[in-house]
Parts: sequence; structure tokens; C-alpha cells
Amino acid sequence: MYSSHVTKSTGRPWRKALLNIAFYLLIIAIMVPFLFVFYWMILSSFKNQVQNTAYPPVWVFNPTLQNYRDVFAQNDIVKFAKNSFIVAFGATGLGLLLGLPAAYGIARYKQQGLGLAILVARVQPGISFLIPLFIIFLKIKLIDTYIALIITHLIVTMPIIVWMMISYFEDIPAELDDAARVDGCSPYGAFWRVALPLTRPGIAASGILAFIFSWNNFLFSLVLSSYRTKTLPVAVFNFMSYEQINWGGLTAAATLITLPVLLLVLLVQRQIVRGLTIGAVKG
Repeated sequence: MYSSHVTKSTGRPWRKALLNIAFYLLIIAIMVPFLFVFYWMILSSFKNQVQNTAYPPVWVFNPTLQNYRDVFAQNDIVKFAKNSFIVAFGATGLGLLLGLPAAYGIARYKQQGLGLAILVARVQPGISFLIPLFIIFLKIKLIDTYIALIITHLIVTMPIIVWMMISYFEDIPAELDDAARVDGCSPYGAFWRVALPLTRPGIAASGILAFIFSWNNFLFSLVLSSYRTKTLPVAVFNFMSYEQINWGGLTAAATLITLPVLLLVLLVQRQIVRGLTIGAVKG
């Protein structure tokens, strides 16, 4: 009995170690393809066109900054970056302003119809909204304006905010709302003074994700904007033509577009993880 007890007790650390190794190997297997794509994008941005189209791929080369110089010379990157920030911040702020009360209403008053409508809007292809919105904005002369882009980007930002925040509001005990109403708060006052302060991690996480999705949106900006309100993803499209694709300029522009979002994620990664984790825990 003693020997079997020793074998059993000494076998558990090995089993736990093997499970940990398998877990980390699985994470590496999932992350490698994504990291390799990012690595290849940065690598290609320092190659010339001949090196980017060579087969087999060129791994050892003299890096050049010409692609980045071409990006700034051929495009008003500062202006397009400003446009992207205005549209992304506007769509995220308006999405929070409209989405938080919607999520609270769905969670507290079981408005499944509203939740389903928002979900359908998120699942539908963006092109199905583009044509009617283009006709409407054309009639009221809002083409190539920030207002038109911000309104269309709500199709992307609002569903993310609403469906992330529903679980946060559901986790708040209804007794807290009842206590706030006993103290004289209206339903809106209970939402503003009780629900919102308790869901700050969720608001931060959903807002950041909505900003990223709006920042990367391409379709609406391509059709509804011109030079005055053109965003960065549309500027990247200029490096593609019917004759050829300027891979160096394309990857250099893509790298410049990715860097602000990457820095934002690195700065607020704790808030994102905390927000997503808290929202996933029930009870």
C-alpha cells in the first residue's frame, strides 16, 4: 500500500506538467500563423518589388525605407490618420451612448426583439446596408462627410457594445436597482448611478474593441468618402491596380495602419482581458 501510494502521488506532478506543456504547445500552434502573417507584412515592407515577387521567397536582403517614403510622398497619411481617428472615436462614442442603454434595457426588461434585431444587423453583410444608406446620404447631401461615416460605422460598433454589455448588466443583482428606486432614483437614474459604475471594465473593453473594428473598416469608407474624409484603410487601396500590386507600398501602409491599434492594445491589454474575463463569469 505504501508503494502504490508513493507511485500515485509522484505520478500527479508529471501528469500536471504534461498537461501544462500540451496547453502551451496548443497556444503556440494557434498563435504562430497569426504572428507569422504580421512578421511577413513587416518584412515585406522593407523589400523592393523584385524581392517581394521573387520565388522562392527572399529571406536575406538589404532592407530599404523607400516603401515608407513612397507612402508619405504619394498619400497625405497625416490627414487620413486624422480622418480615421475622428470616425473611429465618433462611432465608438455614439455607439456607447446608444448601445449602453440598449444593452441595459435588454438585460433588465428582457427585450429579446431588440436584441435579435441588433444581432441580425451584425450578422448581415455590410454591403446590404451600403446601397440604401448611400442613396439616403446622397439625397440629403451627406456624402463625403464625417457624419455619414460615423452613422454607417454604428452598424459595426453598436452590436459589439450591446452584446458584450448585456452579460455585464445581467450580472448586476436586480435588488440594487430596486434599492436605488426606493431611494428616489428613476429607471434612468438607477442605470446612470448604479449600473454604469459597476460595469466600467466592460465599458472599457467593449469601447476598445468597437474602436478597433471601426478603425479597420474599409467598405463604408471606400464608397461614402472621397479625399476630404478618406480613412487609412482606403488609402492602402491606392497601392493596388489592375496592372500590378505594389506589395512593398501596400505592406508599408498596412504596417503604419496597424501600429496605432497595436500600441493601443498593448497599453490597455489589462483592461481588455479584465473586461472580457469578468463578462464571461456568471454567478
